[in-house]
Amino acid sequence: MAQTTTAPAMTPAPRDRTRYLYLAVIIAVVAGIVVGLTAPGFAVQLKPLGDGFVKLIKMMISPIIFCTIVLGIGSVRQAAKVGKVGGLALGYFLVMSTVALAIGLVVGNLVHPGAGLHLTKAVKAASAKAAGGQGSTGTVDFLLKIIPDTLFSALTQSQVLQTLLVALLVGFALQTMGRGGEPILRGIGHLQRLVFRILAMIMWVAPIGAFGAMAAVVGATGPKALVGLAQIMVGFYITCLIFVIVVLGTLLWAIARVSIFSLLRYLAREFLLILSTSSSESALPRLIAKMEHLGVSRPVVGITVPVGYSFNLDGTAIYLTMASLFIADALGKPLSIGEQISLLVFMVIASKGAAGITGAGLATLAGGLQSHRPELVDGVGLIVGIDRFMSEARALTNFAGNAVATVLVGTWSGEFDRLRAGRVLRGDDPFDEQTMLDDHSEPSDGPEARTSAAVAEV
Repeated sequence: MAQTTTAPAMTPAPRDRTRYLYLAVIIAVVAGIVVGLTAPGFAVQLKPLGDGFVKLIKMMISPIIFCTIVLGIGSVRQAAKVGKVGGLALGYFLVMSTVALAIGLVVGNLVHPGAGLHLTKAVKAASAKAAGGQGSTGTVDFLLKIIPDTLFSALTQSQVLQTLLVALLVGFALQTMGRGGEPILRGIGHLQRLVFRILAMIMWVAPIGAFGAMAAVVGATGPKALVGLAQIMVGFYITCLIFVIVVLGTLLWAIARVSIFSLLRYLAREFLLILSTSSSESALPRLIAKMEHLGVSRPVVGITVPVGYSFNLDGTAIYLTMASLFIADALGKPLSIGEQISLLVFMVIASKGAAGITGAGLATLAGGLQSHRPELVDGVGLIVGIDRFMSEARALTNFAGNAVATVLVGTWSGEFDRLRAGRVLRGDDPFDEQTMLDDHSEPSDGPEARTSAAVAEV
């Protein structure tokens, strides 16, 4: 009997429910503002709701930093296999991340968006407890405390710098093991997915935390809180715009003779996609396809774009430093220049590897504050309410930064066709949407697969 074969039914893509989470956060923020203005005495008593959410985030700091740093070093190992291209990309990412962090610090010190809040003793009481009566320590004591008592104790305690040290040691040790370390890296990759799944679950209580934190702050300070929060949001958006147009645009024109406005117009659909999802990860396959169509060779694109999504997070870098200064100023405990520089170094390392993960930015921000000024960690609750409004700017800046980086690395390595790019940007050679879908929409075509394919091709 002849058997009839039927094509397997396509599994529908899972519905993205995070849009409901974002909507709930916005509603919670508005409700918190209303409660804070109409019933300030009651609103201040709601601060434990925000504190509880912050404690959940703090619980995830060590595992997130450990997994992302170890796997990030693995990405460096893969990029290093392609020699010149990988070296150029990694060097550029390191420099630009540092520049973005520094710009965030400069703008934060000029604007001082949290200085006008002057939180009352009632609101700062819980934050003061987080300090645990810790006094200042000398440089030698500070450095010695980075070394944990045992290798595994750093993963079970909230000592962020100890976790960072262990993660760096484990990552470089796995590099020296070569192929023998690949099963361990895969295991840590599975562990990272578990950790981020837990973080995603925690983020569903973000509306409660945002409501409590916003109500308490507005109840304690009145309209001043809204002015301070609006100040940091507007300042952040303007800083990101200046960074893309002035810093990245100048580099792009000086090195590749490509207009930043033409490139942004070419990627207009991808920017709209990012705006609808608040994540630059959603546009990753399209960026790969469009960069190849623009005239950057496939090996360069296959290395620069995926690795850049972990190592070239310009918008996130600006956000982390500006948010840290905002929290410190809002709590009346500004960071010294030395602490700001030390925090910058920490953020350069700890911000890698968590692109596109909801809540990872908050965890990294909390980790930086926990490592330098533990008494400021509870101030993360101030950011929860406006984080959603800043996520679009972060994602758009990260995406623009990686697009520019791909063109620059292609130019430096001699793998960029400037004549083809001119035709594409003028509209003479339009991008074929159907071809992009056929070539780049396979489920297995993720960053790791692309990187491996590029390595093999080189």
